[in-house]
This record gives sequence, structure tokens and C-alpha cells, in this order.
Amino acid sequence: MSTSALQVALLGCGTVGSEVVRLLQEQAADFEARCGAKLELTGIAVRDLEATRPDHVPTELLTTEAEELVERADLVIELIGGIEPARSLILRAINHGASVITGNKALLAAHGPQLYQAVVDNDVDLYYEAAVAGAVPVVYALRESLAGDEVTRISGIVNGTTNVVIDMMETEGKTFAEAVKTAQDLGYAEADPSADIDGYDAAAKIAIMASIAFHSRVALDQVHTKGISELTPEQLQAAKDEGYRVKLIATAERRAEGISIWVAPSLVPLSNPLSSISGADNAVVTESKAAGRLMFTGQGAGGAPTASAVLSDVVAAAAKRVSGGHAPRELPYAALPVLASDERIGIYQVRLLVRDTVGVLAKVAQIFADAGVSIAKVQQATRARHDAVLSLTTHATSYGQLAEAISQLRECDVVANVQWVIEVEG
Repeated sequence: MSTSALQVALLGCGTVGSEVVRLLQEQAADFEARCGAKLELTGIAVRDLEATRPDHVPTELLTTEAEELVERADLVIELIGGIEPARSLILRAINHGASVITGNKALLAAHGPQLYQAVVDNDVDLYYEAAVAGAVPVVYALRESLAGDEVTRISGIVNGTTNVVIDMMETEGKTFAEAVKTAQDLGYAEADPSADIDGYDAAAKIAIMASIAFHSRVALDQVHTKGISELTPEQLQAAKDEGYRVKLIATAERRAEGISIWVAPSLVPLSNPLSSISGADNAVVTESKAAGRLMFTGQGAGGAPTASAVLSDVVAAAAKRVSGGHAPRELPYAALPVLASDERIGIYQVRLLVRDTVGVLAKVAQIFADAGVSIAKVQQATRARHDAVLSLTTHATSYGQLAEAISQLRECDVVANVQWVIEVEG
């Protein structure tokens, strides 16, 4: 057992922060044994000293003086979120010699390179397991477990809110608006759910994972992003009838030309394990040359699961402080370019409402052929006396070629409506 202590500062004491406090208290002896030093919580920075908090949070440690707090800490846990003041406080902590543990995916996606350089300049560490998928240890897997391999693809469900909303639309027949409202009432969705439902939360997470896996810098604005607001219960049921479930999938692929990265609703075959991920759970699938396909799944949000990820980083950072060495550094040596959205390759399903007359299929097929898109499968279901629904699945094609075909279909006299265009996962 150690006779020394490491000073720990906590920034933020919301749902996750209060769980971190509880676990630091309850497992103090275990953490000391694992780290080689006692972890002493010396202060908790909050905005409002009078806000209601769990009884286990020591009121004498609460302070609004965050800057002073981080300057005297060995380890700083940042859980306030957002860009500012989180960025300034983290940089202040690093510049004063503290290692930092954060769950702030938005900050890492926007200012990661600045923070990575700061930890190198100050000979400290930055850990961020909780920034990607809650309790799911995918950051560790990419930074350390797969460090001896070449990762070629990452895909998964990394936003629990959208998964909950889609589940309610599919199983209960709720409209999108109804499902979002219910998710808010149950505490799954924020008062302003736009970051989740528009796909930006997932985009930040896949940008972080791609940066680690492909040893290149990927920014949030380079992720082609589409949310779930256009989905309807009818679309989800139609997809299910064809053997799919709809999920918001975040994907990054390493190709010869560079990195292809996007977030979008996708048709997941019922045979794919991702189709069974329900509620607020997250799941990430990695593909690499030596290890092949690996799947990581578990709770992607919530106080206790996220606190678990935070404290795994705290223990790792503390152990490094005691025994020496560093966390894996950012290694952007590959410097792969991020490809434009038109260059991404995928399989797509296009659903059309067409006139039920002779020659319609030939016209539609010709439009796809002219755009260089090969059709793998066609299904037809007559909806009314003079209309039919065509469901066409392509072979692998570029998004740019598909977009050209869709543009021409919208102008075609036999096509009444392009009902949806959606990617097929895998």
C-alpha cells in the first residue's frame, strides 16, 4: 500500500459526477491498492452551490472556484461537458501538471489536436474512455488492444437516445414527435434533443474512434451526418417486413484513397447482431486484418455505467503517475485524407411509389444504369389500383452515383414519389 496521496479534482457533479464521488468513497481501498496511492478528492467544482445533490456528495468540497481547484490537482476529472469553460479548464490543468480524464466527446472532436499536443508538451496524460460509448471499453480496445493490428472498419450504434426513439416508433407505432416526447419524459432525451436526433453526438464519437483507429485527424465537420427525424412508423414496419431493423449507424472505413466516414439511419439485417441492440445500449463492431471482427456492447449512458468508464481511466492515470510511463499518445502519422461524402461506397435501398403501368421497371432500371448503379434486387407490392411500390436494393456503389440516379428519378414521369433512400448495413 502507498503512503502517498494523489489530489483529485472533479469538475461537474451531475448524474455521472455524483456517481464518481460515490464510487471513489465506496471503493477507496481497492483504488489505492490498484493505483499504488490514495486518491484524495480535494474539491468538486459546480455552478450552483445550493442545488440539490445526493447525500453522499460532501458539501464541504463544493466550490465555484474551478480554476483554483485544477491548479493544485494531480488528476482532474472533467464532466461539465460543452466546449467552454471545459476547454480552458482542461488546458489550465494540463499546464499545471495534472493528468486529465474527460467524457467530453464534443470537445475532443472539436479541439482534440490542441489537447493532445498540450499533454505532450507538459508530460502528462489525457484519458477519455467515457467520451465514446459509456461503459463499453472501445477506446481502450482501439488505443491498446488493437495497437498491433490494422483496423479497417468501425461501425455501430453509439447513441442510446436515437435507439430508444426508433424502438418506440417500431414497437409502439409512435410518430417521431411522440417518441421523442416520451424519451424526454423518461429521461433518455435532453430538453433540446437535437444533438442526438440529428446525429451529431454519434458523429463526434465516430470521429474520435476513426482518429484513433486510422492514426489520422478526423474533425466533426468531416463526418457526413444524417439524423432520424424523417423516419416514420410505416417505414420501420416496411423494413421489418423485408427482414431488417432500422438503426442509426456510425461508420468509418479505411480505404486505399483515405477515410470514409458517416452517420445515417441504416437497414440492419435481422441476422446482424446490431439489429438486436435495443433501448439505450450501445454496440461497436471493429474489423481488422489480423483479429477479424470484434463486437463490443453494453450500456452507453447513465450515471453508474459512465462513471465506471471514468474511474477505469482514473485508475490508469493514477497508476501512471505513481509508477511512471504514459498513456498511449495521439499518433496521426498516417495522415490519411477524409473522403468527400460522394465518394463513400455502400449498398442502398431505394423505395419508390410508381405508376403501375407497363414499362415502369425498365425506365427505372435504365436511370440506375445511366448513373452507373447496379441493381441487386427488386421487390414490388401494389398499393392501390394505379400505383405500386418498388423497393430496389443496389450492389455496392458510390453515394455520388446514387445521388445522380435519385435526382433523375425525381424528374421521371412514371415516379410519383421517392419514399426513402437508406443505406443497408454490412
